[in-house]
Amino acid sequence: MDSQTLGTDIRALTDRAEITDLFDRYLRSLDDREFDRSWAVAFFTEEASTATPAGQVQGRHAILENVRTAMRLFDRTVHFGSNYVIEVDGDRATLHGNQLSTHVLAGDGGLFLSGGRTENELVRTADGWRLHRADLRITWTQGNPPVLPPELAGA
Repeated sequence: MDSQTLGTDIRALTDRAEITDLFDRYLRSLDDREFDRSWAVAFFTEEASTATPAGQVQGRHAILENVRTAMRLFDRTVHFGSNYVIEVDGDRATLHGNQLSTHVLAGDGGLFLSGGRTENELVRTADGWRLHRADLRITWTQGNPPVLPPELAGA
């Protein structure tokens, strides 16, 4: 193996590790529940979009407000991601995986579980990899889902 091939292989492994770390930190941050501007900057590009059960939104600030509103529906959560398939093409990448989410509903303390597939596009920025698109497609649920407030129901 020549040094150029070795350098390319190391770069590919480093990119995959950085992308996995970013996404795992993102899921964990949902459970930490500290959503401010620095949170949004740490995970999303300025023009990012998301499509989740809480609605479809465009732009880092809109994502921040959407997540803040959606997470108020729960007293506690645990988000778990697995089976990541990551494809890197220069400064762009995709991450597809599974997501399992456990939610304790605010108010009555009921338990709501969901499982689905996550489909993400990432871009390499001067500050590292960031999510440019983060979509969650729910494939199953258990328990009673929360009632969405009007600002999410219309999103």
